[in-house]
Amino acid sequence: MDNVASLMHGFSVAISFHHIALMIAGVLLGILVGVLPGLGAPNGVSLMLPLTFSMDPVSAIILLTSLYWGALFGGSTTSILFNIPGEPSSVATTFDGHPMAKQGKATEALSLAFLSAGFGALAGVILITVLSSWVAGFALRFSSPEFFAVYFITFASFIGLGGASPFKTIVAMCVGFSLASIGMDTVSGSVRLTFGFDVLLAGVSFLIAVIGLFGVGELLLTMEDGLSFRGIAAKVRLGDVLRTAAKLPRYWLALLRSAAIGIWMGITPGGPTAASFLSYAMAKRSSRNPEKFGKGEPEGVISPETADHAAGSAAMLPMLALGIPGSATAAVMMGGLMIWGLNPGPTLFTDRPDFVWGLIASMYLGNIVAVITVLATVPLFASILRIPFSIIGPLIIVVCFIGAYTVAGKPFDLWIALAFGIVGYAFKKLDYPIAPMILAMVIGDKAEDAFRQSMIFSQGSLSIFWSNALVSTLMGIGLMLLFMPLIGATIRRMRGQAVSRTA
Repeated sequence: MDNVASLMHGFSVAISFHHIALMIAGVLLGILVGVLPGLGAPNGVSLMLPLTFSMDPVSAIILLTSLYWGALFGGSTTSILFNIPGEPSSVATTFDGHPMAKQGKATEALSLAFLSAGFGALAGVILITVLSSWVAGFALRFSSPEFFAVYFITFASFIGLGGASPFKTIVAMCVGFSLASIGMDTVSGSVRLTFGFDVLLAGVSFLIAVIGLFGVGELLLTMEDGLSFRGIAAKVRLGDVLRTAAKLPRYWLALLRSAAIGIWMGITPGGPTAASFLSYAMAKRSSRNPEKFGKGEPEGVISPETADHAAGSAAMLPMLALGIPGSATAAVMMGGLMIWGLNPGPTLFTDRPDFVWGLIASMYLGNIVAVITVLATVPLFASILRIPFSIIGPLIIVVCFIGAYTVAGKPFDLWIALAFGIVGYAFKKLDYPIAPMILAMVIGDKAEDAFRQSMIFSQGSLSIFWSNALVSTLMGIGLMLLFMPLIGATIRRMRGQAVSRTA
């Protein structure tokens, strides 16, 4: 009941003409970010962050979360009409969405995608509403050893559950840790890894890193692919949307299953991309007609879209309640909270309840606004992709560098953004994950501070991480996740040996 009362207070904060206008503006910008190749939700949010510095935190986070929802919807639009995933998490939507569009069912495919995405997002927000206060209250029992154990679980889960090569994930994290340690040490006050460059005394801004990694890096890949846009025209009519909505309940099992997968992958660091692929695979495996998948099966659109948006919403729970981002976009938003002077974690619920519950309430409203807005603007944003890439590409580069310069007004930051663009390009070409690197940059220094404070308390003894039942349990979970790839490989090897013996 306390959560319901807090949510009602949140609605009183979120429902205003100013905030509704920000939601619409954020969704429209997000759709543009999702539609344009070379941009994505993390980069779009990072480009908008400097513009929010003069806004109050509630308005700023409403704008950014609405942009995030819009970017996810924009990626779905291009996946279905052009067979071009505007977001990595929209790749699975192309498998059946574009075949449906080629069969003359573009309106049905878009309506299924947007309505199921709204359902998934709503499921994620309900979870946040129900669990956020409990998680935050539980986390108030934490001291520095427990916080380090939680950070350790986060890093270990990226290795054990992230889907990428564990070795490559560790390398990406180590790069992020190194970048996070540049500048002034918060504990000793000494200067680290500046190599004589005074401009690095304040460290490397994660915003500039994200702009380079996701903006410039993705654009370099797009240029290399020689992307050409040949899409299918679509005009969404209200009657078609209502007829498609009437069909949606028959897919209730796929909706619930995909929402559960998305919520789990959002809370853990699997993220929307892994959630959409896993949900698609589960839908195909459990279908009575798996041969229809890839040929325009409606469930092949519903499943990845529901999981994608459920994961995007649920990723906000660990970010708000524990100060641990569950996705790359959540990591960027968490950086924004710190820039605005807010400290993500359990104390945020007691220090700024208006902010927390205003944000949660705005997530309900923002997703409704996003579904309505994206259905109304599909033809407009689809037409943008008919502009030659030779015009769009340079415009994206200009926007990225303007965003990088706006962060601190330093010309040197433009070179840093360019360097990160080359790193992002290399990471993508070599199949190294970028999200663990961003995560390490955002919370690496916090994990280091928690570890060093724990060592000071225990006079250098690692036994402090096993000093009580709570921290021991957390560390045990972290170690299990860390060694999960080895455990899985050992089990598969033993099964293979058992099969060879019986054969």
